[in-house]
Amino acid sequence: MKDKSTYPMGEGVIREGDLYKVVSTYGKSFELRYGYYEECDRQSPICEPVVIYPDFQSEPVYTDGGEPFVTLMQDACVHYKGDAELCEDTSCAECRFFKSGEEWFGICTAYENRFKE
Repeated sequence: MKDKSTYPMGEGVIREGDLYKVVSTYGKSFELRYGYYEECDRQSPICEPVVIYPDFQSEPVYTDGGEPFVTLMQDACVHYKGDAELCEDTSCAECRFFKSGEEWFGICTAYENRFKE
């Protein structure tokens, strides 16, 4: 088992809730903190906290221009434009509407997904 006092190397103990970094992209800032995606990981002595990215599908955030934020690993929406024949598991990262930002963030530029008042 890994010694948690040296994870990641030389940076000391990482605990759930610790700040990883602040990401500023497309006019918005997001705090990324360490945590667990699954309760079973929290209970396991071999699992260490990982960086938790926002869930933009359940809590949408938009740029001032109305484009929704997405993560690279987010499942693609119905407006996906990419090559689904090459990869069955489509994500926003493979879509031509995805515009990359900082870290694992970006925005969706599909007109149909823009915030409309």
